[in-house]
Amino acid sequence: MVSILYVEDNEDNIYMLSTRLRRKGYEVIVATDGEQGVARARSDAPSLILMDLSLPVVDGWEATRRLKALATTRDIPVIALSSHAMPGDRETALAAGCDDFDTKPVEFARLLAKIKALLPRETIS
Repeated sequence: MVSILYVEDNEDNIYMLSTRLRRKGYEVIVATDGEQGVARARSDAPSLILMDLSLPVVDGWEATRRLKALATTRDIPVIALSSHAMPGDRETALAAGCDDFDTKPVEFARLLAKIKALLPRETIS
């Protein structure tokens, strides 16, 4: 089963997106702050990471930088999820190492297409 690490501190967002991803057949691992997200990525080796950018303890930008600096996690695709919709936010997320960027509220079909585009071919069912 393809696993997705969802790093998010808002319980409503966690419930909504996790439920929809599980219905599509993905295993969802949750971390509620950036530090926990880095630790879970290292221990669980997910196929992909959905990273909120405004997180407690360590923000999503820094968590992504840390993940991309580690040999064991650098190749895991990261999609930044953020309510930040200011000009330049996408570029800032990509510069931090994110592989793609999407805005909240999540448009599920669009996010699912981005997930499928970043997953290795052998993991897509």
